[in-house]
Amino acid sequence: MNTEEIIEYVKSHPSGRVKVAVSDIDGVLRGKYISVEKFLSAVKGHIGFCDVVFGWDMNDQAYDNTTYTGWHSGYPDASVKLSLNSFRKIPWENGLPFFLGEFVLASGEPLTICPRQLMQKVIKDAADAGYEAKGSQEFEWFNFAETPQTFAEKEGRHLTPLTPGMFGYSILRGSGRNDYFSALFDQLKHFDIPLEGLHTETGPGVYEAAIAYSGFLNAADNAVLFKTAVKEIAYKHGILATFMAKISENLPGCSGHVHQSLWKENTNVFHDPSGQNQMSETMKQYMAGQLYCLPYILPMVAPTINSYKRLVEGAWAPTTVTWGVDNRTVALRAIPGGSKSCRLETRVVGSDTNPYLALSACLASGLYGIKNKLELQDVTMGNGYRDESNGRFPKSLDDANQAMKHSSIAKELFGETFVNHFTQSRDWEVRQFAKVVTDWETKRYFEII
Repeated sequence: MNTEEIIEYVKSHPSGRVKVAVSDIDGVLRGKYISVEKFLSAVKGHIGFCDVVFGWDMNDQAYDNTTYTGWHSGYPDASVKLSLNSFRKIPWENGLPFFLGEFVLASGEPLTICPRQLMQKVIKDAADAGYEAKGSQEFEWFNFAETPQTFAEKEGRHLTPLTPGMFGYSILRGSGRNDYFSALFDQLKHFDIPLEGLHTETGPGVYEAAIAYSGFLNAADNAVLFKTAVKEIAYKHGILATFMAKISENLPGCSGHVHQSLWKENTNVFHDPSGQNQMSETMKQYMAGQLYCLPYILPMVAPTINSYKRLVEGAWAPTTVTWGVDNRTVALRAIPGGSKSCRLETRVVGSDTNPYLALSACLASGLYGIKNKLELQDVTMGNGYRDESNGRFPKSLDDANQAMKHSSIAKELFGETFVNHFTQSRDWEVRQFAKVVTDWETKRYFEII
């Protein structure tokens, strides 16, 4: 639909309102309903969002260590520009018009700490280098026969999974709750998030979905909206969905793998039929860039305390700085394929990520490798957990964040302002966890000591 058709749809919708949302630093969508009149005014200018969106954590606790906003600034409104290209109709809200927004300065320039603006900056970097980036993110997540109310009443313990046991790729489990399964597939499609596949994964109540490939900004929008849309659809079926990276030490974690490739004039430049494994030199340099940069920007793809519970040996998530061809034990899985399907899968990424930041991290680090003509290390054959020749990833958010905070590479890729704000937000996360007494500590020490 063109601009005129979009505006006409908004005007004619019987609800008389529009739903708008922005992404905070954690990838949580913050939004509101506005009147049609307010929307029409915003199309020509902007709308105001309290800048506390970047001044608190995902639990609405105000940071005390950030410089962008805080008690010292009084939490003023920030300007948000709505993206008409993000227009969608929400099928579970009677086709209600929906738009994403992005933060801008009073001058109209991008706010550099805004995740969607960061994604567009990196996409421009790719375009300036002559490339169009394409990709998608796939997600695993757990589903429980619970509601927010029962979750609170149970204090998050002894929850009932949607289905019992370990049964990946199960036809039975999918048909058992076909109402929910079908609603995900059908309503996401009508929300312009087409899925390539949806199936059960290993673990009680676990699903996995692969979102269709597209341009990088659309891929990031799709991924951000997918997570919230799944939760909303789940609510309507009496189900609570979670994208935590690891819900139990006894179960596999949940990934958010990023698939990506670079294109020029409708040609996939990762593919070279005469190259080893049909991989081009460009693809090798791109992969070398990710392997070189990821240890310094890891919080962008593993952003929470919980993320590092997933990145452990033997749990289908990588721990070493490695790559391989169709190897699921390494950080980067090269999938050479043909001229259309040749791509890279970055397996470090968890389902708890902010997709704008995760995809930005993948693309920017890959472009760094091409720009600097980095040489790809030797391929890992077999068990990637045993190959530490190029090092291991940091084992905690604190370690990873300290590496990013002091990294000149991170600041070169994303700018000092973004890196400072993002690492300040991760420092806060580390501090919040450090002061909590966990069940593990109580069970281990209470009686014995």
